[in-house]
Amino acid sequence: MKRRTALLGLSALAAALHAHAGDAWPTRPVHLVVPTGPGSSLDLIARLLGERLAARWGQPVVVDNKPGAGGLLGVDAAAKARDGHSFVLGFNGPVAFAPFLYRRMPYDPARDLLPIVMTTSQPNVLAVNTARVPARTVAEFVAWARTRRDGIAYSSLGNGSSAHLTMELFLHEAGIAGVHVPYNGSPPAAMAVAQGEADATFMVAPALLPHVRARRVHLLAVTSTERLHSLPELPTMAEAGYPAVQSLAWNGLLAPAGTPEAVIARINADVNAVLHEPGVRQALDAQGLAPVGGSAADFRRTIDADIKRWGPVITRLGVRLD
Repeated sequence: MKRRTALLGLSALAAALHAHAGDAWPTRPVHLVVPTGPGSSLDLIARLLGERLAARWGQPVVVDNKPGAGGLLGVDAAAKARDGHSFVLGFNGPVAFAPFLYRRMPYDPARDLLPIVMTTSQPNVLAVNTARVPARTVAEFVAWARTRRDGIAYSSLGNGSSAHLTMELFLHEAGIAGVHVPYNGSPPAAMAVAQGEADATFMVAPALLPHVRARRVHLLAVTSTERLHSLPELPTMAEAGYPAVQSLAWNGLLAPAGTPEAVIARINADVNAVLHEPGVRQALDAQGLAPVGGSAADFRRTIDADIKRWGPVITRLGVRLD
C-alpha cells in the first residue's frame, strides 16, 4: 500500500512538473528551422515572428535556413531534434503531400511531428514571363501554351511543393504539357521566370512582386475561392474557367514528437498574440500573406484536410518523386 501511495505521489509530481514546463521554458536560445532559403516567404515570416517572440521569451530566436529536397531536409532535421528548443516552420509539401510522393521518407509526419500553430495561409498566383509569354489572361496563356511543341517550362520552389502540384493540376485540367524545373525556394524560382529561364510558375506572391513592379513578370490569376483584397484585379482560377485549380499554401510551426504539451501551449499562445499585433498584420498583408493563428487542433484539422484532398489528386496525376 505504501509503495502504491509513493508511486501515485511520484506520478502527481511528474504531472505537475510537466504542467509547469511551459512556464520555465525556454531556458536557452530557440532554433527555428526554415526549410527554404533566405528571402522566401517562410523566411520572412520566421524572422518577423522570431524578433517579437524573442522579446517575449527573453531568449534569442535563431532562424536556421535548411533548404533542400522540397523541404524534407529542414523538416527532417527538426523532427529529429531532441533539445526541446528546436522547431520548424513547415508547409504543405513536406508535411501533407510528401507521403504520397515518396515511397520512403526520413521521417513520418504523423508520427514525428506535432502541430503547434498555423501562421499564414495564402493562395498561389499564376505568373508568366512578360517578354516570353504574350498572354495577359489565363485563356490567352492556355492558347499560347498549346502552340508550344515541347510544352512550357515552369519553375517551382521545390519538388512536391504546393507550387509544383498546383501547376501539375492546372496542366492536367487545361490539357497542356509542361516541364518542371524545381528550385530551392521561391526567390530563385521567381527569378527564373523574371529572367526567362522558365515561362511560368505558381507560387505565393511575395517573391514575385518585385519582378511585377519591374514589369518582367505578369500575374494572371489566384488559386483562392475569392479574389485577394491585396490583388483585387486578379481573377480567381474558377473565374478563368478552371474551378478545380484551387490551392492554399499554408505555413505553420511544428514541434518534434515528445515536446511537452505545456510548451506547445506556450508557443501557441505567444504566436497567436504576435499575429494579432497591428504591425505584424500590416507587414504580412503587404506581402500578400494572411495571418491565421488558432489552436493546435485547428492546425491539425487543416493538415488532415489537405491530406484528404490532395492525396487522391497526387495519385490520379501520377506524380512521384522517387
